[in-house]
Amino acid sequence: MCVDWGVSIRKACGAICFDTSSYHYKSRRTHQAAVERRIKEICETRVRYGYRRVHVLLRREGWVINMKKTRRIYNELGLQLRNKHPKRRVKAKLREDRQEAVGPNDVWAMDFVQDQLAMGKKLRILTVVDTHSRLCPAADPRFAYRGEDVVQTLEKVCAKIGYPKTIRVDNVLCREILAA
Repeated sequence: MCVDWGVSIRKACGAICFDTSSYHYKSRRTHQAAVERRIKEICETRVRYGYRRVHVLLRREGWVINMKKTRRIYNELGLQLRNKHPKRRVKAKLREDRQEAVGPNDVWAMDFVQDQLAMGKKLRILTVVDTHSRLCPAADPRFAYRGEDVVQTLEKVCAKIGYPKTIRVDNVLCREILAA
């Protein structure tokens, strides 16, 4: 800009609203390749050390270095340790793939439908559907369901139609009621 337009540094900096002190700034930072190399070596031999322990080792070796500088270099090198240990994840029990229904009474799907009446009372309906024929052998409404009630309803339906090979239950609410 100074050469192209033939203006002084002060006028050029004023035109672009830039401080002349920033233009003349010279970094006083010393070359830190040796410190970086040493920090890397320490971290390769002692994997679990954080920047504080690395700093202590550097000071013991005779390096005159500030804790903040050690931390900055440690972070720039990408050597940060994780603060938290990962939670141990329990592997889910593998489910068998869902088998498609080949004929009637092969697979039934059982679920609860829940609604609330105008009075505020909750109404639960046990629905059982044959996944092959889409026949609904049971839709049993009640205000309160217990596991015994589900068993009674299923026994009535199975006495009329016959027993299915499998009953599929996906809903968490349904599992809770059956467990009770």
